[in-house]
Amino acid sequence: MASTLEAIHVSSSALPIIDIGGLSSPSVAERKAVAERLREACLDNGFFYVVNHGVPERLVAALFDETRRFFDSPVAVKSAVDKSLSFCQRGFEPMRAQRLEAGAPPDLKESFYIGPELSLDDPRVVARRFNHGPNLWPVGMESFRPVTEAYFGTMLDLSRTLMRGLALALHLDEEYFVPYCTKAHATLRLLHYPPQPANAAPGEKGAGAHSDFGGITLLLQDEVGGLQVQGKTEGDWIHATPIPGAFVVNLGDLIARWTNDRFRSTVHRVVNASGRERYSVPFFFSGNPDQVVECLPSCLASGEAPKYPPTTVEGHLKEMYRRTYG
Repeated sequence: MASTLEAIHVSSSALPIIDIGGLSSPSVAERKAVAERLREACLDNGFFYVVNHGVPERLVAALFDETRRFFDSPVAVKSAVDKSLSFCQRGFEPMRAQRLEAGAPPDLKESFYIGPELSLDDPRVVARRFNHGPNLWPVGMESFRPVTEAYFGTMLDLSRTLMRGLALALHLDEEYFVPYCTKAHATLRLLHYPPQPANAAPGEKGAGAHSDFGGITLLLQDEVGGLQVQGKTEGDWIHATPIPGAFVVNLGDLIARWTNDRFRSTVHRVVNASGRERYSVPFFFSGNPDQVVECLPSCLASGEAPKYPPTTVEGHLKEMYRRTYG
């Protein structure tokens, strides 16, 4: 493999492991103690592991089972739920359909998108709000929908908990982001990465270098590994080694924008050099589409101007999708 795709292994001090159990404590002091650890990580590189999060192991195992089963399905099963059949970015996306890194070859991954299940007569769907609508569900996989929907709901709850922690980390009222978390939009994405081919095109990789679009991402990865996070110097990459029972959490561009880049949205990529199939499941928490996002006054130094004009969550996401998919 070309040296440009290599990364170094680092200690957990570079990507901290944060026990977030205290965010559910009745003690304000305990919640603030966790929030200060979150603050340190968000000011550093915006990537960290969380443990003691309350997500049942059996649900995680069931989700991985359904993920592998879907991607092992015949082409006809996957094609029947192709994303091209959806008006709201749901369903199966085949290999090399996305290019996250400008100038690089398309990504070596296939995926399946799931969002909040909305009926065709829902006012938001009738109005064709961005990414709002029904999901596409594969035929012949009876447990796929109940498992993924159970996981989706669990991750919504965990995202709200983390947003309370981030409010405290920004030294705001703990309930500051409640409107943002109300009627929140999110995307669950099942991912399959084949092994990096020996004859890969220059720059070809599982997922090109990118930062995430939305608020926060909660990543469930299998034991194979392959996630790499950009270090302090451009061109330096470090492995986000899988830790059993932990999620990798990273901030998206929306939070960076909201905080005038005080909290970091860091570039990352996937290089599956294991020789094995890799599966991962990111949960992208975007928040309320109508939420106005403008620089938090507490994130501006004296005399400093906001770097970004006000927008909404929906406006921000539309722009990000245009950049990626054209």
